[in-house]
Amino acid sequence: MALLAKFVSETLGLTKLPPYLSTFYWAFLGFLFIHQAIAPFFSARWFPTAYAGKNRAARNNWSIHVVSQVHVLVVVPYALYSILHESPERGDDKAFGWDPKVGYVHAIACGYFLWDTLDAIFNFIDPGFVAHGVVCFAIYTMSYKPFVAYFGTRCLLWETSTFFLNNHWFLDKTGRTGTRTQLVNGFFLLGSFFFVRIVYGGYISVQFLTTLYGARHEIPVAYTVVYTLGNVVLQGLNWFWFYKMIAALRKRFNGGEQIKLTGEDQIPTHVNNGAPTTDGTSS
Repeated sequence: MALLAKFVSETLGLTKLPPYLSTFYWAFLGFLFIHQAIAPFFSARWFPTAYAGKNRAARNNWSIHVVSQVHVLVVVPYALYSILHESPERGDDKAFGWDPKVGYVHAIACGYFLWDTLDAIFNFIDPGFVAHGVVCFAIYTMSYKPFVAYFGTRCLLWETSTFFLNNHWFLDKTGRTGTRTQLVNGFFLLGSFFFVRIVYGGYISVQFLTTLYGARHEIPVAYTVVYTLGNVVLQGLNWFWFYKMIAALRKRFNGGEQIKLTGEDQIPTHVNNGAPTTDGTSS
């Protein structure tokens, strides 16, 4: 453990990571255990038709959504707590500031994104899924340099909308497409996505670009270019996904009657810190 701590601190330059390595390990193992054991065990018993009767790819996709939902329920409240109780020094230096509480919530996120990356590799469906996991894992790992950890914690609040996206997906898979329950969930989905990702996300995006510009002489040019382009692209995608969600939800409700959805009608689920995964499994 001491050797690994020295490696990540001195060789990788992640000077703030060593105290949180155990949290990172346990988070990764916890999400892996839910994916491989907990989700399959209970899903097969509680949803014999929607889960147990499907092929391997569909069952794995179901378990992925279970893990995603657990991650949301853990990381969003923890991130909000960290923001509300962060030290003043962190806000004074948004580029390089640090707060010990941040280390724990980011370690949980890193554990989740490592699991997400490995699952995308072993159950390869789309290269975009792999890229999403790698990028998110790299970004949250880099926060331990420390670098822009202030914004990393705030971006975890975007996962709020993922909770309703996952609910929407489960309702589709359990034969409740177009129901009143899905309609109510749809309002919460659109509301949370709009206020958390579009409004709050846009505000954070402006702050982030301003901070990045102010620190441009203290960081490599590549950091400035990559983070700027990534930020602009992700905000643009948030608007695009918001439009797609509205269009897809409208197709689900036609005079109160349930309708048969095509692949083109699927809402991109789930959206994790800027990258969507669409349902490509059999229904």
